Amino acid sequence: MSGEDAPAQQQNAVDQKQETKPAEEPKAEPPKTESAEAGATPAAAPEKAPEEETFTYRALVLTGYGGYDKVKLQVKKGKPALKAGEVQVRVKVCGLNFADLMARQGLYDRLPSPPVTPGMECSGVVEAVGEEVTDRKVGDKVMVLNRFGLWQEVAVVPASHTFLIPEGMSFEEAAALPVNYITAYLMLFDFGNLRPNQSVLIHSAAGGVGIAATQLCKTVKDVTVFGTASASKHEAISQGGVTHTIDYRTKDYVEEVRKISPKGLDIVLDPLGGSDTHKAYNLLKPMGKLITYGTANMLAGQRKNLIAVAKNWYHQFSIHTLSLIQGNKSVCGFHLGYLDGEMELITQAMNTILDLYKQGKVKPRIDSTWHLEQVGDAMRKMQERNNVGKVILTTEPMPEEEKKEEAKKEDKKEDKKKDDKKKDDKKKDDGKKEEKKEEKKKEEPKKEEKKEEKKEEEKKEEVKKEEK
Repeated sequence: MSGEDAPAQQQNAVDQKQETKPAEEPKAEPPKTESAEAGATPAAAPEKAPEEETFTYRALVLTGYGGYDKVKLQVKKGKPALKAGEVQVRVKVCGLNFADLMARQGLYDRLPSPPVTPGMECSGVVEAVGEEVTDRKVGDKVMVLNRFGLWQEVAVVPASHTFLIPEGMSFEEAAALPVNYITAYLMLFDFGNLRPNQSVLIHSAAGGVGIAATQLCKTVKDVTVFGTASASKHEAISQGGVTHTIDYRTKDYVEEVRKISPKGLDIVLDPLGGSDTHKAYNLLKPMGKLITYGTANMLAGQRKNLIAVAKNWYHQFSIHTLSLIQGNKSVCGFHLGYLDGEMELITQAMNTILDLYKQGKVKPRIDSTWHLEQVGDAMRKMQERNNVGKVILTTEPMPEEEKKEEAKKEDKKEDKKKDDKKKDDKKKDDGKKEEKKEEKKKEEPKKEEKKEEKKEEEKKEEVKKEEK
């Protein structure tokens, strides 16, 4: 969610050092040349240069496509350059989104090729403002929405991509708000035209978008919400406003919906893709709307699963316009990452969401908070669907005790890997031994047969000798 300039500055911060005025002063003031020749060095010249050189900040960097270990914590050097219309933000908390998981596997085309810093939302404090910025000042608490580049301690973004944090909202809530709530709001109200007494199906109802969509549905009178989630999350999503909970792992959600609403649904939010999009369309009643906004079915395992990707594409939903006319249905596609040029629309949605927050009608639910050093565990929790609400990252350095604990965990993981490898090797060795035993068993009858044959031959030879 940004223009091309700002992210590029963030990724190339090492090479972008600001020129300082002291470095230009010797050339601008010829009268001081004599004192310089005499050995007098301008006192101001070395003062700021070291500050620029020593400016460092930590950043998570996607170093290549693959597993959780491909996102590494690195230290960047050099102060990012600040252009007109931009602000520099000291990041406090970052939001983790499903698109970040897909990006790690190379399945998200809005993220540039590695090495690159992911992250589409964060919250923090404005540290510096560029020229032409009039509505932001140093010290402002802001939330940020950007196409990428926010999983780091310092971020430079267009001022128009920032929103003031309301009084009483924590940095954690602020980082959990932009992507999920703007996505849910634009789908339900701009595409869906949600009205009283309608019915909505929300998949992954315990996730960030799912909880946001449920809360927004409850701002409209008598809306019936069907929510899919594993059984262990049903209590949480029921309390959050889901009318009918469905365990998608043990039941056919289409059948469950039909039992309660035989005519179908007014709106289906589909983040799954593939065959589930077909099911979603068939669940619509006349004048119903299918809003598809993801392909979560492609994400299977730590690394890109080509079978899952191929299966998803094979079951890709397509429909003829005549069928839409005859069915009196509509199909919409939503992708927040491609709306980075529509900041006016996004700002309007965000202002409405913030008003609802102030009224107490919406409130982000935080599942868990992780340090930047724990990004692998944070991604694993979300990818394995073990979260209820938003998974976030804090830039606050991990305490030494926790670091030691993490180191122990890593050591245990390594030991487990080694043990697993030993076990696998032992199984292979045992398998080979078993194979050899089987071969020996098979060879035993053959040896016996040969012995018998040899005995028979010897008997025949004896008989021949006796006849002679």
